[in-house]
Amino acid sequence: MPRRYDPDRRQRIIDAAIRVAGRDGIAGLSHRSVAAEADVPLGSTTYHFATLDDLLVAALCQATEGFAGVLDDSGVLRAADGDLAAGLARVLGQWLDGDRPGVELEYELYLAALRRPALRPVAARWTEETAERLAARVDPVTARALLALMDGICLQVLLTGGSYDEEYARAALARLIP
Repeated sequence: MPRRYDPDRRQRIIDAAIRVAGRDGIAGLSHRSVAAEADVPLGSTTYHFATLDDLLVAALCQATEGFAGVLDDSGVLRAADGDLAAGLARVLGQWLDGDRPGVELEYELYLAALRRPALRPVAARWTEETAERLAARVDPVTARALLALMDGICLQVLLTGGSYDEEYARAALARLIP
């Protein structure tokens, strides 16, 4: 049987991995579950991603584009004279209120780096790139502090199941901005 040309297969596998992890958690992710979700032969998943960690790295790389995209699209970092704290608080709210399962998955993959060393460079790169984005408006130390605070606020909302309080976030972020 001739080999079928399928240039989108790798991407379909990554998308399927994100759906499986979103539905079943990282513990439910396997080459077999992803192959079934992507409707591809099992060998395709192992061809494109030799290990589960390789697949998780690809999924984390794609998932971390979510917050970066919302931040970039907001224009908050390009508005040099705008209220940065209010803008960042609004962006967090938009992100958390948007695709909540996607946000949860992004954090689950991000935190998986604690136990999976292969994910650490991706998590570190996301942190560095986001801090660099923020440093367009504030000094690098403040940028890192803002990112840590935003991460903490998001984790508290996600882990407690509480609602996001934009005014609280704005006030907390404003304390860090000179």
